[in-house]
Amino acid sequence: MATAVFKNISPIPDVNTFLDVVLSRTQRKTPTVIRSGFKISRIRGFYGRKVKFTQDTCTEKLDAILQEFPRLDDIHPFHADLLNILYDRDHLKIALSQLSTAKHLIENVARDYIRLLKYGDSLYRCKQLKRAALGRMATIIKRQKSSLGFLEQVRQHMSRLPSIDPNTRTLLVCGYPNVGKSSFMNKVTRAEVDVQPYAFTTKSLFVGHFDYKYLRWQVIDTPGILDHPLEQMNTIEMQSITAMAHLRSAVLYFMDLSEMCGYSIAAQVKLYHSIKPLFANKLTLLVVNKVDVMRPEDLDPESQELIQSILADGNVQMVQTSCVSDLGVMDVRNNACEALLAARVEQKLKGTRVNNVLNRIHLAEPAARDNASRPAIIPDAVKNRRAYDPKDPTRRILARDIEAANGGAGVFNVNLRDKYMLANPEWKYDRVPELLDGKNVADYVDPDIEAKLVAMDEEEERMENEGYYNSDEEVPEEEEERLLTEAEKIREKNKLIRMASRHKKIKNRPMLPRTAGVRTLDQLESSLESAGLPSHSIGERARSRARSGAAEESARLSGADVVMQEGSEVRSKSVAPRSQSNRRDAGLHSEGGRSYAERLNRVKQVHRNRMARASESDRHVLASKPKHLFSGKRGLGKTQRR
Repeated sequence: MATAVFKNISPIPDVNTFLDVVLSRTQRKTPTVIRSGFKISRIRGFYGRKVKFTQDTCTEKLDAILQEFPRLDDIHPFHADLLNILYDRDHLKIALSQLSTAKHLIENVARDYIRLLKYGDSLYRCKQLKRAALGRMATIIKRQKSSLGFLEQVRQHMSRLPSIDPNTRTLLVCGYPNVGKSSFMNKVTRAEVDVQPYAFTTKSLFVGHFDYKYLRWQVIDTPGILDHPLEQMNTIEMQSITAMAHLRSAVLYFMDLSEMCGYSIAAQVKLYHSIKPLFANKLTLLVVNKVDVMRPEDLDPESQELIQSILADGNVQMVQTSCVSDLGVMDVRNNACEALLAARVEQKLKGTRVNNVLNRIHLAEPAARDNASRPAIIPDAVKNRRAYDPKDPTRRILARDIEAANGGAGVFNVNLRDKYMLANPEWKYDRVPELLDGKNVADYVDPDIEAKLVAMDEEEERMENEGYYNSDEEVPEEEEERLLTEAEKIREKNKLIRMASRHKKIKNRPMLPRTAGVRTLDQLESSLESAGLPSHSIGERARSRARSGAAEESARLSGADVVMQEGSEVRSKSVAPRSQSNRRDAGLHSEGGRSYAERLNRVKQVHRNRMARASESDRHVLASKPKHLFSGKRGLGKTQRR
């Protein structure tokens, strides 16, 4: 609801308060200590941070004001026109646009001066640039004095506006001044609208609420309207016109037939016809008030004809009431609510959304096939059945009792197929068929497959015992050995296939078992020979590496140059003893490189402030009574201490 948003707008400070908040916050949230002995980059950053923080604070506060105020193009037309009547749409937009322009100017000033601070060559120049930047920002803010003041007045007035929901069930009360609108409002709701015997007592919209049929309704009391052109209406009357034009509601047009309000019946009828175009597509009720003084039946024929001109349309219903004697007050309210509920339902039925839903609903009504009467019937067994009593020994036995008697839940399973009603009772406990691709698996399984497998095993064992598979032919040893070798290879290949399949299924597993250990040279040569590969090159390479390793170890221990000759290749290598190596010089080309690295390490390392020394952002006053805070004339008394 837009009016709820109006009440959440934060107060807008005046110019002096705005600047005090921004500058004091900048002083508190940024470092405060700077000296001329600091590096120039540190000085520039110190003042640049202050300029940037001031700009961020100003932008943040101005942006909050712009975001909290509602956009007139995004809210309901009723609220937009109401704000236009009360405050003038153009003035409100101009004030907000000036704040938006000020925000962009402040951003430009900060950006320019931060760029200039990058070229500041001294503490004095940087400080003066900072002062100039903050001064220009303050000047821009001071120019918004009228805009901030206007927006604060608008905010205060908007927070006092009634919370009107333009989409809920609403009764709108309108008519000439002093015809009893506010009195009716006080009767049907708990709103306490001021009622006086003079005209224009109500100068703004008032809202009251009541409950009818478990629904919440709102009643809007509008200021009185006079019969003159729209251009001549004042702000009070335009509020009523706006409410009647934009709110979907039931309109209660009040008339005073006794003319005690100061306006004749003809004038009241003329006002109705002049504002009748605002009642288009709205439920309208003509409420004749103060019937305890004058009833419609007691009027002269001319006045009755004027009233009948209102009812001639056929869409207007006349009701009578008296707020003094409470005659018909609740009847007016109930009639208006019932008529509005029916109109809202009818309007929803006309929409496309309801029609789409109704097209999907089908209500089946079976037609009678003959003239026989078939009333509802309850079986006699159900009528005569006694109520279940767990203490009755002759009670009927339930499945729960059977379960408790056989060990309880988890031990005994209730027979769920006992109540199956099948053509053949023997089918109750048949195995449920297993379906695959829409076909019963049991149709493709031989029911005697197990017996046939047992008979086949017995026949195989009998034939083996009788020697059916024994061969009388003698197989040569070479052929037998070849067969055994091929069988061993087949077994080995099958083993590798199983291992590869196992590795595919299990991740993060070592290729070799942890207990495999290191393979010896003989094992490596034998595996190569079994694979049909030459193995002499592997042995030569291993023996060569063993000789070179022994030579390097002896050279390292002696510290001398060793010359090894292998074939035609001669290699010379100088190895320093391990005791002479220095880890500090590792990776450095010279002694100067090591000193430079140590110096760079000392510069880059930032030690923790373990002694809690004050930094440039610490504003703690170390002296208990600093002189610059207590300077001035001394009073009478001792001067030995301050």
